[in-house]
Amino acid sequence: MKLVFATHNQNKVREVQQLLPSGIELVSLNDLGITEVIPETANTLEGNAKLKSDYVYKNYNLPCFADDTGLLVDALNGEPGVYSARYAGTRNDAHANMDKLLKNLADKENRSAHFKTVISLNLTGKTLFFEGIVTGEIITSKKGDKGFGYDPIFRPEGYKETFAELPLEIKNKIGHRGKAFSKLITHLNTHHATN
Repeated sequence: MKLVFATHNQNKVREVQQLLPSGIELVSLNDLGITEVIPETANTLEGNAKLKSDYVYKNYNLPCFADDTGLLVDALNGEPGVYSARYAGTRNDAHANMDKLLKNLADKENRSAHFKTVISLNLTGKTLFFEGIVTGEIITSKKGDKGFGYDPIFRPEGYKETFAELPLEIKNKIGHRGKAFSKLITHLNTHHATN
């Protein structure tokens, strides 16, 4: 089964490819030659994920899933949330985003936060959602060079290391994206047995 992952982010594609059963061929927007950026104009993670999966299904008639992830920091009333990728204004500038977040948290005692991933799956024109959450805290400076996004400043609950210091296998097992994708994969295995 060919399944489109509505993303241009090759880091995400690599992360997810490791989780998929062998009968599913994962195809990214880049693989299909789709260069346009699908607008994320919704004010929720669910809404943005659905916009992306629906776009590919409607325009290319291919089964598709898309995700949207946000980092929600308690002391900042859930910021950056749906604006996580563009928190500092520049689209996907991870270091600027982390610097802004660390600055905004400088005088805060409560550093608890959670990552939330929502996946929207559109196989036949009907949308299903899968969610994954991981709780933890924002540390005071960047640590580690693995991962992407806010990984160097997020330490998951029960670990001494940040997401950027942990091996990918562990991050996939305990992380928000891994949890959401395992629900997606269970659904695909149960309802769309691969041949």
